Amino acid sequence: MKRWITFLMVAAVVLCLNGIPLFAQHGGGGGQAGRGGMRGAGGPKSDMGKQTSGMNRGKGTSTPGTKTPGDLLTQNTKLASKLQSLLPAATDLQGAAAGFKNLGQFVAAIHVSNNLGIPFDQLKEKMVGGESLGKAIQELKPDVDAKAEAKKAQKQAKQDIRESESGS
Repeated sequence: MKRWITFLMVAAVVLCLNGIPLFAQHGGGGGQAGRGGMRGAGGPKSDMGKQTSGMNRGKGTSTPGTKTPGDLLTQNTKLASKLQSLLPAATDLQGAAAGFKNLGQFVAAIHVSNNLGIPFDQLKEKMVGGESLGKAIQELKPDVDAKAEAKKAQKQAKQDIRESESGS
C-alpha cells in the first residue's frame, strides 16, 4: 500500500512539473536535477522550455523546430545582456551556450560560476559531458554544499528567465 501511495505522489509531482520543463538535467548523484529536481520556468506563453526534444526524459537530441539556448538568447536580448554581464568580458555568449541541453541549465551554470568563483569553462565541460549541475559543483568545489548551491542557482535562473519574459 505504501508503495502505491508513493507511486501516485511521485506521478502527481511529475505531471505538475512536466508542464514547465526547463531544468532537465541528468547524471550520477550529487545533484538533485536528475532525481526529480526542478524542471523549470518557461510558462505557458513561453517557448523557453522547448529547446530540445526528450528534455524531460534526459535526452539531449534536437529535432527540427526546437530551439537551442543560443537561439533563445538571440530572441531574448534582455536575458542575454544580463548573462553577458555575469561572464568574463571577452566571453562569447553564443559560444558559451553551445552544448547545453536547455536554457535553464545554461543560466544556472552561469550563476554557479558567478556565485562560487568556479571558472565557467570548467563547469561547462563537466555539464556538457553529461554530469548534473550538483555533481559538477561537488567535483569542482568540494568544500561547499553542492546540492544547496545547485538549487540556489536554479532558482536564480528561473527568476532571470521569468523577469526577462515579462519585461520583453
